[in-house]
Amino acid sequence: MTRFVPVGVVLLGLALGYAFGLQDYLSLGFLAEQRQALRSYVDAHSLWSAVLFVSVYIVAVAFSFPAASILTIFGGFLFGWLLGGALVAVAATIGASILFLATRSAFGSFLRHRVDGVVKTLAEGFRENAFGYLFVIRLAPVFPFFVVNIAAALFDISLGRFVAATFLGILPGTFAYAYLGQGVDSVLVAAQQAGREAEISDLVTGEITLAFLALAAIALTPTIVRQLRRRGSG
Repeated sequence: MTRFVPVGVVLLGLALGYAFGLQDYLSLGFLAEQRQALRSYVDAHSLWSAVLFVSVYIVAVAFSFPAASILTIFGGFLFGWLLGGALVAVAATIGASILFLATRSAFGSFLRHRVDGVVKTLAEGFRENAFGYLFVIRLAPVFPFFVVNIAAALFDISLGRFVAATFLGILPGTFAYAYLGQGVDSVLVAAQQAGREAEISDLVTGEITLAFLALAAIALTPTIVRQLRRRGSG
């Protein structure tokens, strides 16, 4: 039963987060209201602010709080796209790895021996090219970040490959969102003047989404070619 303790801690942390209303602080609305105060604090306490931001990001990701996009925008707004993106990449990878290990310790081996059909085929694909599959999924943020962290733990992926594929795969999206965050001030002001709260869709255009999908398609091409060659030779 001890193997379920890490997952129990994650679920408890997630429940407490919602109980204390953390979702109200991890929103563009909160950023709009507190942007001047937050930026002033960062200017006065740059190092401590960076440490605090990384810690909050790690905890949010580790406890499966669906706030990765918002926090990345926060990072770009508060620290600039370059430093903010770098802080996010490190924090997101650490938080994702914690959740990955917690899920794998509780359910990984149990479920791997019980999957069948399409899921089994997908699992076998992950075993053959774990880095490539996960890297592609990270490049195109079609699935929620925390869902990928949990799903990856159900397949036979080493921690090293998970960390490498996660860190490298999220870099384009991370810096793109951080760059959007750097210029979010005008979007927040426009939304306030319109009498509504800003949303992610105000920042993330269809062109950006298509660019992520194109990156994933390019990254997936070598894997597809290898699979076709293997079938052809077989």
